[in-house]
Amino acid sequence: MSPNDPRFDPDRIARELDWNLLRTFVVLADSHSITDAAGRLGLRQPSASAALKKLEDRIGRRLVDRRPGRFELTDAGRLLYREAVEINGSVLRLSTLLREMTDEVRGHVKITVASHVVCPLFDDVLAQFHRDYPGASLSIEVHSSADAIAEVAAKRASFAMCLVQEPNPKLEYRRLYREYFGLFCGPTHPLFGRRDLTQPDLAGHSTVSFETDRLQDVLKPVTMMRVQAELGERITGLSSHLEEVRRMIVAGLGVGPL
Repeated sequence: MSPNDPRFDPDRIARELDWNLLRTFVVLADSHSITDAAGRLGLRQPSASAALKKLEDRIGRRLVDRRPGRFELTDAGRLLYREAVEINGSVLRLSTLLREMTDEVRGHVKITVASHVVCPLFDDVLAQFHRDYPGASLSIEVHSSADAIAEVAAKRASFAMCLVQEPNPKLEYRRLYREYFGLFCGPTHPLFGRRDLTQPDLAGHSTVSFETDRLQDVLKPVTMMRVQAELGERITGLSSHLEEVRRMIVAGLGVGPL
């Protein structure tokens, strides 16, 4: 390929590249499929596909290998993703950099959290932040732990409160508390109210759990607890929200972690 290929002229790329296409690409790169990305962007799947195709035409490179059963970034896609994340972070910081030149701290802080985070320290920090900086605003979005971390890595959120199994070396972490889980059942379940239970009593019972209850995900210890209890392989209820997992357990769908 000729180094003078007009498709790779820096001035042309800078002139024609649409920031919204880069933003869409970052979300695509953090997703498992175009359909998944479209849902996160609030677009229809054809619109997300068209945006990716348009960006590939502008860049002059194939960015995603999207054969049947396969969705992963090409070498060019990984390179563009690294740069796009930095550009994304810079754009999102503009509102802070361009705020009025006063002594009052203003701007917006976006926080991502896992479902049903209970942390008095976090509550106290929010209250103190508002007292110290009443001109600033906050938003808190609930995601799965993996998605919460992805939002921070992509610089779409300032920080996340979530479960962590394997830290991302590019992010900074602080342990605020340790989460403990037990196995529970609802009042209509045959094991409810029994005080003489042993591990063999749990064997074969259906399960309710979290969508991240997998060996390769943040709830690996919960997965191991289920395996050790020899609960049945059939999962009758799944949710990424603790409140909904608890609802299904109370409704008698199965034994589950809380």
